[in-house]
Amino acid sequence: MPSDLIDSDRDMPDHQPPLSPSLTAVEIRVLGSLIEKQRTTPDNYPLTLNALVLACNQKSNRYPALNLEVRQVGHAVNALRDRDLIDASFAGRAERYDQRLVSALRLDRRQSAVIAALMLRGPQTAGELRANAGRMAELPDLPALEYALRNLMQREPPLVVALPRTPGRREERYGQTLGGPIELDTEAETAPPPAPKRQERIEQLEAEVARLRADLDALWELTGLEDRRGQT
Repeated sequence: MPSDLIDSDRDMPDHQPPLSPSLTAVEIRVLGSLIEKQRTTPDNYPLTLNALVLACNQKSNRYPALNLEVRQVGHAVNALRDRDLIDASFAGRAERYDQRLVSALRLDRRQSAVIAALMLRGPQTAGELRANAGRMAELPDLPALEYALRNLMQREPPLVVALPRTPGRREERYGQTLGGPIELDTEAETAPPPAPKRQERIEQLEAEVARLRADLDALWELTGLEDRRGQT
């Protein structure tokens, strides 16, 4: 195994307990968003429910685009907590959520970045995956990406599969199987190009505003001025 493909947390087993039942589309979006934010905005992680809703509904680095309501995300969070795939903790008045999928599936940093990119953007080519997963883990070249893919595909059961080429496509694409078998008529749709960095920065700021709003609410309650808040 080439030394430049080794992560500090590699040497993980290729077998993991299967997820049964399969994850729903909303659960996949929730877990994928948590993995992404854990890697890209660690100072704001774990996420509050409001911040998680914003992360799920981002317009950049998401396909398809969703408009989930708080109750939908909350229901998915509760279901994932029952399956020990999410942990909850309190910071002030706000409950925050941390994903446990990576540890449950025994994924290293590169593998978790690749599967998170597939969870958030759907089937992708190796080149697309390297660009999208590279935001969450160092992938210096295509061989590094392909090594992570092979590990995910050789799991029992496989976490990633290569998809049949559709007419007009020259490159092989890959998809994650956490939601069950991939429907070819659905996966054949073309994902949009990556959003510009400016839009991604705006959405990170929106998540930060949501976090600060929750912290401010907690301060109002702790100072005992909650009842006078409407008078200010």
